[in-house]
Amino acid sequence: MKKLVMIAGGPSHGPGAHEYRAGSLLLARCLADVPDLEVEVHGDGWVTDDAILDSADAVVMYTDGGARHPLLVGDRLEVIGRLTARGAGFGLMHWAVELPVDRGAPQVDAWMGGHYEDQVSCNPMWDARFQQLPEHPVTRGIAPFETHDEWYFNIRSGGDALTNEALTRDGSRVIPILVATPTDATRQGPYVWPHGPYPGIVSASGRAEPLLWAIDRVDGGRGFGLTGGHFHANWGRDAFRTTVLNALVWLTGTEVPRGGIASTVSPDDLARDLDPKG
Repeated sequence: MKKLVMIAGGPSHGPGAHEYRAGSLLLARCLADVPDLEVEVHGDGWVTDDAILDSADAVVMYTDGGARHPLLVGDRLEVIGRLTARGAGFGLMHWAVELPVDRGAPQVDAWMGGHYEDQVSCNPMWDARFQQLPEHPVTRGIAPFETHDEWYFNIRSGGDALTNEALTRDGSRVIPILVATPTDATRQGPYVWPHGPYPGIVSASGRAEPLLWAIDRVDGGRGFGLTGGHFHANWGRDAFRTTVLNALVWLTGTEVPRGGIASTVSPDDLARDLDPKG
């Protein structure tokens, strides 16, 4: 039996956006029939007791990020560091991939291969087309697809841009999974905040950008980062949802089925557990 702990952030943004709790609970329901996998969802940005994490095979955070990232409270970086040192998987989704470059980012790069850097990475709303998918357990059952989201890009890894190549960082293998090429108009902005454009983003015209990546760490653990996940409605898109479900299962060390994790989501499912936002 494997144990996945999903940590959801509190209310953030307007209705239908950053629905961390509702999204995490929806994904957990979709995983309910996966053999030998237990999924727990904890809200408000952290678990009620750090001891809950002692038996976790993987931890995923879907929360706010930046300077108020839940990982930066107290000794939580050290708590996750101890988990990953024993080989537990670790993943961050959407805003949670943003960490200050001088605190949190170096650890996250080691645990999951990359992070969003304020005013170096960018966060426009755009249509990402995933036309070529690598052969990997996370892509099982997935055909090329397109999704409109706040897809962050120019993700940083060890001080460099995470590019569309398999990379080695301290002996760990970083594998881009969902890769898309922003148009020049997307690169020129506006970004959500700050609006840009940033010269480093514009000058990289034509470069393919990893938007979901995975890592096989030298300690035997796994990690992944997902930059999308802004719009709650996108969990209703089969290809996007299945990709993330595959990533969650893979993160724990559980075998992903050949056809991917099967699930169905109805409009009623999407309407459940939404944060009270008026």
